[in-house]
Amino acid sequence: MEEFLSLDKVNKKYPSFSLNDVSFAIKPGEIMGFIGRNGAGKTTTLKSIMNLIHYDSGTIYAFGKEMKANELESKQRIGFALSEINYYPNRTIRQLMNVTKRFYKNFDEKKFHEVCKLFNLDIDKKIEELSSGMKVKYSVAIALSHKAELLILDEPTSGLDPVSRDEVLDIFREIVRNGDRAILFSTHITSDLDKCASNITYIHNGSILYTGTKKDFINSYLFVKDKTKDKELLNEYIAYKELDDRIEGLIDINKKDIFNKKGIEIKEPDLEDIMVYLERSKNHESFTL
Repeated sequence: MEEFLSLDKVNKKYPSFSLNDVSFAIKPGEIMGFIGRNGAGKTTTLKSIMNLIHYDSGTIYAFGKEMKANELESKQRIGFALSEINYYPNRTIRQLMNVTKRFYKNFDEKKFHEVCKLFNLDIDKKIEELSSGMKVKYSVAIALSHKAELLILDEPTSGLDPVSRDEVLDIFREIVRNGDRAILFSTHITSDLDKCASNITYIHNGSILYTGTKKDFINSYLFVKDKTKDKELLNEYIAYKELDDRIEGLIDINKKDIFNKKGIEIKEPDLEDIMVYLERSKNHESFTL
């Protein structure tokens, strides 16, 4: 199966930050959550993919072809949106659509109107009048109307209320249902990924810590609550917290037997547990009050 997108050892150096050999790939039918702390490199990576910033080395392929050499062709097949629509706030959706459609040879205006109706988008509303959820839906409507096969979205659910977030995630699942489209979206809201992502790429300080299926990522770890507060086990944790009545933390799945003792509860972690404790292990912070 042809990969829609693949990055091979992409590097970008800034004075205070760098992307380091960033590599991952996404195939048709997949929803990939691109996760990491704020400032970890998610937006820099997405902008590199779209050639909005010039990366220093490495290669990015879109639909089997080198992206830079086939940029115009590739972008006809990609729907891209940053976290907020900040341009032309006084223009209506209809006015922006009339400008945007000139850039896409396959733009279907009828389809755009159908999707807007489905999303309950009033196309005569100004951009500044749209809620955050409506702005995401507008971006998706544009992508679907020029028959984009790959959607690349930066923090699309940030700032949405729970109902709007759930609606957007339902839309994502529907988009990939037939297996002929894929979505890559960055987020720090791990509950969104629990609901819709098939794959995870996890970036930390500009380096990829994991890329693969969500299931394999979750199954690599266990969450422990130790009410015995066994100090001899502390070195076996990836990271832990000492609370008043227990010690809790994340362990590697291969250390399950070490913690199989009375008074210790072991369970499958969720994505938030994993991300919090992995970040805690990488960025241990001490506070003096």
